[in-house]
Amino acid sequence: MAGPVLQQPSYLLANLRADWTTKPLLQRCQELVKVIEDYPAKELHLIFPWLVESIFGSLDGVIVGWNLRSLPLRTNEHGIVMDFLDPSGPMMKLVYKLQAEEYKYEMPISYLPGPVKASIQEGVLPDSPLFHNKLQFPVSGLLSFSMSLNPFEYYMFNFASSLLSPKTYTTTNATTTDNAYFVLVDTYLKYFLPTEGNVPSSPFSDTRGTVSPPAPRSPSVPFVGYGAHSTSLLKRHISHQPSVNADPAAQEIWRSETLLQVFVELWLHHYSLEIYQKLQSPQVKLALLQYRLNMSSMPCQPPALPGPGNHHTYQEPFSPTEEHVLVVRLLVKHLHAFSNSLKPEQIASSPSTHSHASPLEEFKRVVVQRFVQQKLYVFLQHCFGHWPLDASFRAVLETWLSYIQPWRYPGEKNQPADGQIRSVPEKWASFVQENLLMYTKLFQGFLNRAVRTDLVNAKNAQMVFRVAKVFSPPNLADMIQQAEQLFLEPELLHHRQHRVFLTPSHGGSFLSSRQAVTTDTVFKVKSHVYSLEGQDCQYKQMFGNELRGTVLKLVQIIAQARQTAKRISDHSAEVAANNSFLSWFGMGPPELNNTFNGGEVDDMGECVKKTHEFLDKALDCLCQIFRLNAGQLSQVMANMASAEDDMGSKQMPDCIVGESGPMLTDLGRMQIINGQRRFEIEYQGDPELQPIRSYENAFLVRLLYQMSSFINRRFGNRMAALCSRTDFLGSVGRHYLRCPPASRHSPPTRRSLERHTRPRLSLRGLASYRTLLSVLLLYLLAALLSFGPLSSTALILVAGLLYELLTHLLAEKVKSH
Repeated sequence: MAGPVLQQPSYLLANLRADWTTKPLLQRCQELVKVIEDYPAKELHLIFPWLVESIFGSLDGVIVGWNLRSLPLRTNEHGIVMDFLDPSGPMMKLVYKLQAEEYKYEMPISYLPGPVKASIQEGVLPDSPLFHNKLQFPVSGLLSFSMSLNPFEYYMFNFASSLLSPKTYTTTNATTTDNAYFVLVDTYLKYFLPTEGNVPSSPFSDTRGTVSPPAPRSPSVPFVGYGAHSTSLLKRHISHQPSVNADPAAQEIWRSETLLQVFVELWLHHYSLEIYQKLQSPQVKLALLQYRLNMSSMPCQPPALPGPGNHHTYQEPFSPTEEHVLVVRLLVKHLHAFSNSLKPEQIASSPSTHSHASPLEEFKRVVVQRFVQQKLYVFLQHCFGHWPLDASFRAVLETWLSYIQPWRYPGEKNQPADGQIRSVPEKWASFVQENLLMYTKLFQGFLNRAVRTDLVNAKNAQMVFRVAKVFSPPNLADMIQQAEQLFLEPELLHHRQHRVFLTPSHGGSFLSSRQAVTTDTVFKVKSHVYSLEGQDCQYKQMFGNELRGTVLKLVQIIAQARQTAKRISDHSAEVAANNSFLSWFGMGPPELNNTFNGGEVDDMGECVKKTHEFLDKALDCLCQIFRLNAGQLSQVMANMASAEDDMGSKQMPDCIVGESGPMLTDLGRMQIINGQRRFEIEYQGDPELQPIRSYENAFLVRLLYQMSSFINRRFGNRMAALCSRTDFLGSVGRHYLRCPPASRHSPPTRRSLERHTRPRLSLRGLASYRTLLSVLLLYLLAALLSFGPLSSTALILVAGLLYELLTHLLAEKVKSH
């Protein structure tokens, strides 16, 4: 088929831009498919950057693009987008078409994550091979570095970066995972990191599409490159092959590796300044110092970016969103399935036969440890330390739990999942050893959060239960203890004086040193811990005395939360019982200040029931993990129950009385956070001056206040004398007249102690619409019985006084019994 008459490149781009805002999505995609099929790569090269930006949005967030993160499923637009962006669809066909011609596209490093950008500014190449031989130094007069990317890298960079841009909501909002972007990430992972078979070949298979060997760096570009020895798996594999064309998979795996590197670098390479400085090894710091000395001695230094020129330049207020964390969890789950799909014969084979395995099998063997472990650990640490203490932390929690349970994600469809197993298979002991900090250090971080969280909330209680359940298999605790003992072996360095703890970021290679690492598990565990925490780290044992004390503190807080949940349940039942029909007519107890300030949730009874269930199961699991003595646990629970009985349900938190009133202590703040104690909020001013309620008549409130104030001033002394009597008349006077006792709920202030409370008459209850309606009904009833206005009024007053008197006598009788 002959190609169409060639237009000028600017005309083709101008026509597409003009149609982009006027034509519907389906028609635009159909025209783009025809353009991709008919036009040569030379012209498609000019529209590719604009097309990628129009789909995924601009890196600065000005252009929204197709807004994939807000495009819900089960819509016509979703089907059109998925067909166009599918790994075998027209857009990827355009990428491969340009890839075969070796076109390059510029991307400024200002859009890279902060640590990566800071490394490049300091002259230190990031550890990922993704950045090697791609930096473009600024032309004279420019002050910005950029990267030169091939079409596949450029496409994936923009696709991954769109997750980090602020989300733009439309009229039809998609949920966090029920959108086109989340589905597209899952589709790309399954296509380029397959659990069955090999990566499908691109339609433009060519040696030019593979990753070319790194070009020698010019002496005038003295980048340190602390990851210079960490070459890609494809390059190392090809170096052992007699011919590149002998294994077609060797030409295709570069896409899998590039996809994973882009996702990891853009989604996980965000953390604070202190963590970044801690990750720098002494070798890197020494090389960086040498680089700076060399640069200071050069007569002409390359231009630097504006700013102080140190690691502080990359400080950015980055906080991952819940959507971001859920996409990372999707990546973690698929990588476990991808790694677990390694053939059993490949797992059982000796290290000497690894060089004969296919590149994809080698990739599966080391994908989790080499590409994900370090950056995910730092990412999770950042989230554990900065995420709010609320139920949204569940996304971070499940991401962590997904990583430390690789046995739950089988690689093959016919392989049964291990999600319901009671014990962890022994083959995963090596994984626990190589990821010791993922289990121990992050568990300690979770404990620090749990003791500061409101466990009365059912969602927070469920998170505690989830963690306790994951760590509850008995042999998992044994595996962790064994790994800790391996790390604490004291005599390792005497036998390994000539070796250095090498990691991928410090010049090591998991493949090249695999034989040595697997023969020495002690060295393997130490290398893992030192690479993540530094060689001067102070390791705290998960089953040591210090952490055991924290666990006992959590057990006590769980017991407190259970007591609080029981009190909420009892109070809800009491309130429900008091809400009778007669209370509408004012015959119930008028407790204006009796408002419960617990968790305002729907279906409180069901939530409290779930809280009890989660906390009980969490206690059982914690006792199983840390082998807590049942008698000791019972003693803690008994102490909590007795303390609850002694203090009563309304004892105030621990506080001290200062000049301006009570001041909470640290213990008191903890008691309020955990729901153990609380202040009873009540109005402590003049009850007659409370704000007018919506069920009161404002005019009558003010009028009756003036009348009662006049009566109290005129007969105040006589009312005080009546209430001071100890006989029956004094009791009746105290019942009808307001004699407020000292508050027992909130601590008294100096002002409240000085306030002189005298007996007084209160008529404000007559201004209630409920009272007015009741009086009106009584007048109508009296009229039907042929009573006049004066006789009706007298009858109502006598009936009211008798009712109050009988109520008072019954209350006194009940109190005496």
